[in-house]
Amino acid sequence: MDNHIKIIGDRAFSSRITRRSVLAGMMAAGVGVLASCGRQGEMAANIAPDGELEDKLNIYSWGDYDDPAVLKAFGDRYDVVLQVDSYGSNEELIAKLGASRGTSGYDIVCPTDLELPQLIENNLIQKLDMSLIPNFDTIDAAFKGQHHDPNDEYSIIKAWGTTGFVYDVQEIPEELTSWDDFIRVAQNEASGSTLLLEDPWELVAVALAAKGYDLNTADEGELEEAREIVVDQIAPHVRSYASTVSTSMIQGGFKLLHAFNGDARQGIMEVEDPDRWKFVFPTPTANLWTDTWCLATGAPHPDAAHEFINYILAPEQATIETDYIGYSTGSKVFNDSAVEEQYEYPDLIFPGSDIVDRLTPSLRLGGEQTRVDIYSAAQVRSGS
Repeated sequence: MDNHIKIIGDRAFSSRITRRSVLAGMMAAGVGVLASCGRQGEMAANIAPDGELEDKLNIYSWGDYDDPAVLKAFGDRYDVVLQVDSYGSNEELIAKLGASRGTSGYDIVCPTDLELPQLIENNLIQKLDMSLIPNFDTIDAAFKGQHHDPNDEYSIIKAWGTTGFVYDVQEIPEELTSWDDFIRVAQNEASGSTLLLEDPWELVAVALAAKGYDLNTADEGELEEAREIVVDQIAPHVRSYASTVSTSMIQGGFKLLHAFNGDARQGIMEVEDPDRWKFVFPTPTANLWTDTWCLATGAPHPDAAHEFINYILAPEQATIETDYIGYSTGSKVFNDSAVEEQYEYPDLIFPGSDIVDRLTPSLRLGGEQTRVDIYSAAQVRSGS
């Protein structure tokens, strides 16, 4: 392995802990961890006094979520030794940062936007020095000033995506377009061969969307209606819960899989007969999530961290990263349709505005514990 990069967790391991792997208790447990961390005030960045780049950089991110060639190129160019550790859920990230209270040793972390308000409130991430990241200007305006960080002080988009489902068109020859279709087929043609995501918010969102409710609702009556759909209608027909679909698609035995768009693309590219699979961006809505680059509080190598973020935002790196991970990085370079068309299955990476305009960003507005309870009850009902 190159002297400038050390990745903890190989690609086989990463297939089990991809960027969208979220444990069942994430939301409830995450709140509990953060509640124990009082806000200590802003911690000043540990800027190198001579202005030179530090020779190390420690990144804590989702498994297999950056192209190793990009990491190596950065290490070689700046003579920086990178160590990349992988986590499998936002819960795991929060627990690590919360327990260390600024002494984790990590410089860069990559939380999902849903978690940013808590991370900021509990001083687990610190403000970025945007003067050191001029390539922030390469990010499309649509991905700036987001609800989780309206002043662009703590985070910069790493990647964005959405949720839908993929199905075997040979086993299910009809055209599926909606969450109503997903629920119906799970109970019929795909009974016993359906996979659901290991994510309380995403699972409950299937039922809420089908009912026409706000995906972020805290209304207990609406959540109880969702419980009936998830636990009584879908769960008895579910074979497995997982964080990624590619391995399940390759191994076989599934006809219908709840999936993130980039994961579904990876699965379609890896199966022997890709034409038998179709990914659906279901109506009426689904989650619009964003993963972010952030600076951990107490980062020991802040100059290297800022330089790395600036480097990886550049259009040259953005295009390579998108091809590797299967998700758009939000760069302006993708405003050129000719760039998008260079990728395999570009429609799965870059859904059109007709799709994006109807997506719903996930928020914490209440009802988190109810969602966890519904997820747990569904697993019991499925015998998982």
